[in-house]
Amino acid sequence: MTLIVPEYVLAQRAAKQKAEKDAEQKSLKDRMPQPTGWRILVMPYMGKEKTDGGVYVPDKVRERESRATVVAYVVKLGPLAYQDRDKFGDNDPWCKEGDWVCIGRYAGSRFNIEGGEVRIINDDEVIATIVDPDDVKNYGA
Repeated sequence: MTLIVPEYVLAQRAAKQKAEKDAEQKSLKDRMPQPTGWRILVMPYMGKEKTDGGVYVPDKVRERESRATVVAYVVKLGPLAYQDRDKFGDNDPWCKEGDWVCIGRYAGSRFNIEGGEVRIINDDEVIATIVDPDDVKNYGA
């Protein structure tokens, strides 16, 4: 028995397979969501795999702490981030790609991706920039 499939269905299937193949060839950063407008894509800090005393921290503990963390790495800025002169004046942006920042504990929308969780926050939800994420401790988390 032969199944007759319309040409447009075959074309859609071929286009989908091509898109999946193209996506696999891109880096993880290129495949991450692109923040729109005034939003910023950040990746919460996971913490060290091993303590200073040499004790390994289980992945589940690190993942749980990353969900409640206030420290994040700036991955991408939306095209309008820090462009609102009424809100930010003529000052330099509060952060840029590659910075470590402090954000509200429950700030932003959360997404799970291949590399872990990412958040999309508004540009005014950045509380501070920091040099080393280990300088900020999550007491009470």
